[in-house]
Amino acid sequence: MVLAVALAVGCGGRATTHHKPGTSHQEATGGSGTLLPAKDEAGHRLREVPAAGAPAVRADARPDTEGGWNVHLTVERFRFTPESVGGAAIPGRGHARLLVDGKEAGRVYGPWHHIPPGARTVTVRLHADDHTVWAVAGRPIEATVPLTGAAPTAGATATPTATATAAGRTVAITVSGTSVQPPPSRVELKQGERITLRVTSDRADTLHVHGYDRELPLAPGEPASLTLTADRTGLFEVETHESGLLLTQLVVR
Repeated sequence: MVLAVALAVGCGGRATTHHKPGTSHQEATGGSGTLLPAKDEAGHRLREVPAAGAPAVRADARPDTEGGWNVHLTVERFRFTPESVGGAAIPGRGHARLLVDGKEAGRVYGPWHHIPPGARTVTVRLHADDHTVWAVAGRPIEATVPLTGAAPTAGATATPTATATAAGRTVAITVSGTSVQPPPSRVELKQGERITLRVTSDRADTLHVHGYDRELPLAPGEPASLTLTADRTGLFEVETHESGLLLTQLVVR
């Protein structure tokens, strides 16, 4: 496994200097990002912000026992603001949009959304209140999750994302630059269950399992494995030390 005089720009529209009551002129005109000429697939303009302090989003998809997928969003330095949609672009505020198999499927104002059966991928993209797309280095701030395997039918049991074996479960992760595959998600475990993290990184780094204080050196291009018994309950993040990437989250119940 959750924001008016502001510079208000619509989807490709002209900037204005009007703002809503209660929003200062400084909020409205300062730090709202640079509007780029580039647009996304749906025609929304990109709004560039510095990488330092930029919003971030992570997503994971879980099969729903009644069909389809439940997508969970985790945002950082960002707040959903349905009450001010259509207003000014203020950093750290706005909404998300879902793209299912590359096609826009709707807005999201909270951490959960259901995807019907049949989809193959879902992308979550962060937008400002004026519908522009928050971007860093000319690229939208987004997260894409593959919907692997068949979604269960009604009454079926959800399939875990990790591979189950007689010796426990194995999660294979590949790190290339700032890309993590499969995208970070949550692995559900029962207390006492064993899990092996098999990680291949393109650079020297160190794997760290928070809460368990377990570490694993990573050599460039060489698969490395760490096996632990999930004897503590809670949510535990698995990250890399040097690059600071989230690889996965372990949820132990």
